Amino acid sequence: MRITAAARSAHADAYTAFEAEDWPLAGQRLAGAAALLPTGKVQQATWFDAALAYKFARDWPRAFEHGRTAASLVRRGKQEPAFWNLGIAATMLREWDTARDAWAGYGLRLPPGTGEIDEDLGPTCVRIETEGGQEVVWAVRVCPTRARIVNVPFHPSRRFGEVVLHDGVPNGERVYGDLTVPVFDEIALFTPSDLATLTVDAEASEQADVEALAELFAQEKYGMELPSTRRDMCACCSASTVRQERVVPVGSQQILLAAPLDHARELLDRWQAERPAARAWANLHPAA
Repeated sequence: MRITAAARSAHADAYTAFEAEDWPLAGQRLAGAAALLPTGKVQQATWFDAALAYKFARDWPRAFEHGRTAASLVRRGKQEPAFWNLGIAATMLREWDTARDAWAGYGLRLPPGTGEIDEDLGPTCVRIETEGGQEVVWAVRVCPTRARIVNVPFHPSRRFGEVVLHDGVPNGERVYGDLTVPVFDEIALFTPSDLATLTVDAEASEQADVEALAELFAQEKYGMELPSTRRDMCACCSASTVRQERVVPVGSQQILLAAPLDHARELLDRWQAERPAARAWANLHPAA
């Protein structure tokens, strides 16, 4: 079937809006154009881009609706990106049956189950948005498009333990020892964390003293971070391959903690009591 003049015009207008990054208008026009197009590759691509535009607009109900249409037009198990975008939208809307089916349609094998996906799919990094800009944090993937933050962000506007929705295309990578992981860009905060960031002034004579404090908090499923290890870099460098070395400063320093205030105080006391001549702490308070 030939493409009509009306369909061609609607298609051109839609991509004008898409190229201008007017995502709500582009999504609306692309969906309208796709409905006028005959079955085929052009229609498939237009439905896909309609869902993509609504994803960029963070209009999840429409991204979900048009994502299902786009996914219905491509083959299952062939790593078609239409299934990935549908998985993102379904996850954001907590439509777990559709999300599970989308990941299977893409070609992923997840452990069997129903409802929310909450697995340990290994470490990754996520570039999150903070009130101070952006920050790359370490995380554990709990599904193909969500990850739980497992270090304490340097900026207190974000928190240890948050679950974030992230994109599917890596934007850089981090290398730590023999481990290389992708860096994904955050799309949205999915689940907030109750653990506000604390700051404390600590004295540690040896590297082992600092490591002991980190291990103590980790055993309790809390977090610790050393602001002195922070590395600032430009956007171009952040999106490249960055090798991270293990650095454990000693002496007097500020430390960031993620734990309830009273429990943090208890853990610090326990840590100091093990080597009182080599360890000390003071001025524990919420980070500003």
